Amino acid sequence: MNIVRTIGMLRSLMCNNMQYREYGKTGKKVSVLGFGAMRLPCSGSLDKSVAILRHAFDLGINYVDTASMYSRQKNENLVGEAIKGRRDKIFIATKNHYKGKSGDEWQEYLDKSLKRLDIDYIDFYHLHALRWDNYRKMLDPNGPIERFRKVKEDGTIQHACFSSHDKPENIAKLIDTGDFDGMLVQYNLLDRKNEELIAYAHKKGMGVEIMGPIAGGRLAFPSDKIQNMFKIGNSTPEVALRFVLSNPNVSVALSGMTSIEIVDENIATVSRKQSLSTKERVRVIGALEEIKRLSDLYCTECSYCMPCPNNVDIPSNFKAMNIFKIWGLEKQAQKRYRQMGRNKKRRWAEACLECGECEPKCPQNIPIRKRLKETKKILGTN
Repeated sequence: MNIVRTIGMLRSLMCNNMQYREYGKTGKKVSVLGFGAMRLPCSGSLDKSVAILRHAFDLGINYVDTASMYSRQKNENLVGEAIKGRRDKIFIATKNHYKGKSGDEWQEYLDKSLKRLDIDYIDFYHLHALRWDNYRKMLDPNGPIERFRKVKEDGTIQHACFSSHDKPENIAKLIDTGDFDGMLVQYNLLDRKNEELIAYAHKKGMGVEIMGPIAGGRLAFPSDKIQNMFKIGNSTPEVALRFVLSNPNVSVALSGMTSIEIVDENIATVSRKQSLSTKERVRVIGALEEIKRLSDLYCTECSYCMPCPNNVDIPSNFKAMNIFKIWGLEKQAQKRYRQMGRNKKRRWAEACLECGECEPKCPQNIPIRKRLKETKKILGTN
């Protein structure tokens, strides 16, 4: 019984220490750690997944992200079940992936999401995987963007948002339309291309959600190099999460948590660990810039060496080697390399016939054939 009480006290402490941030100019305060529900199992009994979500809510997470197509359209049902009895305490974010020109068809996707979630309004509604060219095609009279604006006016959605993997310069154009209260983009230790864009959106008064703070699971692998390099956490995932949340322009970072243990670990990170000090963040950014310099020495991924007559994806092979050499993520690098090997076009270094056609094209004069041999030796199966 004492153990149960102790656990309860610890959970309360963690909940009380959860950090919250303003979501742009919406007036909403969201937990800095959001629950990305996409990875939760939605087949068979849903009890376990619902329990994981509710456990997260009990410990202070108040932002959950889902989408109409996740888990073969079952993910929203799962989230809807988990929020019963606490709708007024949880912010729901979901997405509409429709890319056509009909406002009526777009509305059908919204209505189905409301039904699956069993709610009458959505807090943060995203145009899913939006690109600038998609947006322009959706601007016709009676089209999706016009309908998007109307449902915000009538309160069916509280805040209009988008998610995007487009180029930063195109995402900036979406920000400048003035149609959106928030955005969801990728940002992590391994991928900082959206860093200036995130600051720009924040300056414009938008909320900023981050997908992939653990780099799609790549930073879930242990790396002594990362932990020794940054010295801001006890594990690689903790380092990754603390880095993302040290950016003051980030509102919420989404994590796909598939067990109560992972929930507890992540909540402990954001609850007990203070954000990086200015001095620590400057040191980390300096280390990342040095990593970028070392990575570029190996390959800048300019792709001038392509195409290869033997279908070797030279930049991807070298990127896998950077993951190993620079970041110390050996298992992840080997996994990526094996995935290339399973490709029908045989894109891995094993396929190199040493014709030498690539080397004169490289602006850095990289000895590509020698490096591919090294990649094969270190990451290959032989």
